[in-house]
Amino acid sequence: MSPHTRALLQIHLCVMLWGFTAILGKLITLSALPIVWWRMILVAGALLLVPRFWSGLRVLPLRLVTIYAAIGVLVSLHWLTFYGSIKLANASVTATCMALVPVFVAFVEPVIAKRRFDPAEVFFGIAVVPGVAMVVGGTPSGMRLGIAVGALSAFLAAIFASLNKRFIGNSQALTVTGIEMGAGAVFLSIVGLILPTAMFALPSPRDAWLLAALATACTLFPFALSLVALRRLSAFSASLVVNLEPIYAILLAIVLLGEQRELSSIFYFGVAIILIIVFSHPLWTARMRIRTPADA
Repeated sequence: MSPHTRALLQIHLCVMLWGFTAILGKLITLSALPIVWWRMILVAGALLLVPRFWSGLRVLPLRLVTIYAAIGVLVSLHWLTFYGSIKLANASVTATCMALVPVFVAFVEPVIAKRRFDPAEVFFGIAVVPGVAMVVGGTPSGMRLGIAVGALSAFLAAIFASLNKRFIGNSQALTVTGIEMGAGAVFLSIVGLILPTAMFALPSPRDAWLLAALATACTLFPFALSLVALRRLSAFSASLVVNLEPIYAILLAIVLLGEQRELSSIFYFGVAIILIIVFSHPLWTARMRIRTPADA
């Protein structure tokens, strides 16, 4: 097996494991706030045991530590709305909302990176609207709030992804992740002290196992494996595979949760439109990059 093929299989495994995050969010009986708090606590605690985290932290300027901590708060809000959407709707609806992240990035990243808007990116962003309308029309009215919360989660993901891209530089990835997870956990701890919630109560044995799987098999392991795979893959190849995450999540929700009984065929037509647009954007971008040198 060639290194490139092995890397493709590795990134596919990562994306499939990320697809399980929505399934676990549905299976865990805790509300969204304690789910995110436990996930961040467990991931941050594990990274504190990694020597590379500390070696990377020692060379980081205070300014970057502060920026990464602020991004960590955004990550916690993204996950909070992500699991909130699952609780208000279901895993399939939330996974579909996550397919909107590249669309939001097309509008958010130029503002954060202080560059001009790309007309093609704006076009693809507008083109996804009919699919979103079909998704909304194909879900029961009781799930509409879940769609709104899921869209907000996708918007927050676009913001922190764009910020990470701008500020990651040469910083150690494990260090950045540890700071963001730790800051998010501290922020949610403060929220938990203010709001009347059972966030700090011990989860049931079943939920504890599911939370452990969420933190390790769906967060730490795929993160580390993706770093290995990305050394052998182009950004284009990686982006195409990562775009499969909503598909994996929806298929897993159908097989494991039987969610197709809750949604109409219009919903799945809308999903297809959104995914076609999402996949078309990197293909278009790659084509234009190939044509530009020849035209010059």
